[in-house]
Amino acid sequence: MIYFSVNLLGLRVLISCIGLVGNVFLILAIIQTKLSRVKSFEFFLLGLSAANLEEIVIVNIHDIIILKTSTIDNWLCDMLQFLTMFGEITSIFFTVLICIFRGQKLRDVDKRVNPIYLDNARSAWMVSGLFVMVATLLCLPVFAIKPQGLQGNTTSNISSCAPNFFQCIGNYCPILNRVYKYTFIVVCYLLPLIIVTVTSCLIIAVLLSRRKTVTPGASETGSSQFSTKNKDQKLKRSTIAVLAAMGLFQVDWSLYLIFQLTVSHSDYAFWAETEFFLTTSYTSISPYVYGIGNNLFLCKNFMKK
Repeated sequence: MIYFSVNLLGLRVLISCIGLVGNVFLILAIIQTKLSRVKSFEFFLLGLSAANLEEIVIVNIHDIIILKTSTIDNWLCDMLQFLTMFGEITSIFFTVLICIFRGQKLRDVDKRVNPIYLDNARSAWMVSGLFVMVATLLCLPVFAIKPQGLQGNTTSNISSCAPNFFQCIGNYCPILNRVYKYTFIVVCYLLPLIIVTVTSCLIIAVLLSRRKTVTPGASETGSSQFSTKNKDQKLKRSTIAVLAAMGLFQVDWSLYLIFQLTVSHSDYAFWAETEFFLTTSYTSISPYVYGIGNNLFLCKNFMKK
């Protein structure tokens, strides 16, 4: 059992390192361009990577504190749980935003005259700010809702300060905790999963229809045809990368939902480790999918001054 725990810890460190490297590289690749020239899609990727980094770093800081101490101040526990949930939910919300943006961008691309709403930099900032604000509001109850038995205590046993706020002490969860838990699950996990699944299906349908109907215009010159074809190939490659990331998102968070609703942490010794793998697999792998699919991990992107 100890050997298995050591292996889990080593795998956990490896996943964290992979996630840190991937997200840092993606951020560096994007900020090589001046922020005033960053497109909406890249801006959304920047927000996603920042949220991914925050979640991975905070979860590992939490683990270090658990390894070093036996008790923890309640305010520090609340802050760590808030930051963990905030990074996780912000990452999910930016994923939904990326999926919606790409779906709108791809729809009627050959007939559209005016850019879509999210193409505007100001609109992208406003929508991103709104999503971050909603994520903050959804996580704030962590500071007010306490598991049974913690009220009035300034410190608590380290086992009661799990990264998952919904782990209650023993087998009892107060009604308020349960209401918050299932509201949080529906709004932050189930609803995004539905949106991503439906939008991904629409994107696939558009790609299939474009494959059958799109042909170069007869009146276009050779250079114009080459430019149009090159642009279409880039859009297609980027869209396939988005679809791959959405597939990873669907598998990862569907498994997390099933795990969260069917497995009790008190009956499963490696509950925290399993939860970590499920919540960080998307945040660790997705930056590579986005970066490679959108040609952001090219050496020239890191050599710009």
